[in-house]
Amino acid sequence: MADFSTSALTIRGCRIRLMRGGAGEPLLYLHGASGASWLPCLQTLSERFDVIAPEHPGFGESDTPDWLDTIHDLAYFYLDFIDELKLRGVHLVGNSLGGWIAAELAIRSTARLASLTLAGSAGLFVDGVEQLDTFLLNDEQRLRAFFCDQKRAEAMIARVLSPEAEDAALRNRATVAKLGWQPRSHDPHLGKWLHRIDVPTLLIWGDHDRVFPKAHALAFENAIPGAKLVMVPNCGHVPQIEQPDAFVAALESFIGTRRQAA
Repeated sequence: MADFSTSALTIRGCRIRLMRGGAGEPLLYLHGASGASWLPCLQTLSERFDVIAPEHPGFGESDTPDWLDTIHDLAYFYLDFIDELKLRGVHLVGNSLGGWIAAELAIRSTARLASLTLAGSAGLFVDGVEQLDTFLLNDEQRLRAFFCDQKRAEAMIARVLSPEAEDAALRNRATVAKLGWQPRSHDPHLGKWLHRIDVPTLLIWGDHDRVFPKAHALAFENAIPGAKLVMVPNCGHVPQIEQPDAFVAALESFIGTRRQAA
């Protein structure tokens, strides 16, 4: 895959790695716990959008700033990021940890957002729902648990757990533990404020997601006014990787429909 550039950007004294490609309306993609990469779905989306894919502070090649303590810090960081790049009409998309960050950002301000998409998002606790605790799995077990199709899992394992990616993987896991260890991968206060999200919101969920099962999708749907839920069949926790065509189709259809309505 080509047609994207990699650069460095410093905000609030924190230098991050930034991938960007395409042209059109800005689409800001916030990655999950396994780290940042230019995914095939991002390449496809870059045919219609200006796709902006930063690597979070504390992950991979990005700095780990002294101020990074909670998921809220990343929400405020990305509000500053959007301001720094002078972005408006942003289509904000996040998976898992990135979805959690996106939701926390959106309850604080939607002033520069055109839409919000959460895919297999962390952030909410749903009482009585059985889910995997990824902190109790080793790296290979955790990545396998993300997928319905284990052939897809093999490809992600080869990429994320390659010897050259080992240092980045260790940094990523340490940052994820810092942000989501206790309470486990959720903010007890997030649900109280999801009603503040006043931009069109799409939820994309794998029907075999064991990390954040369907009940989590329904909880987001019930809490965010007007949210639309798309369940992707034969798919686990990472629809943007396991079912990229369905992921892109759902996202482009949603944004296109909202454009027509406007």
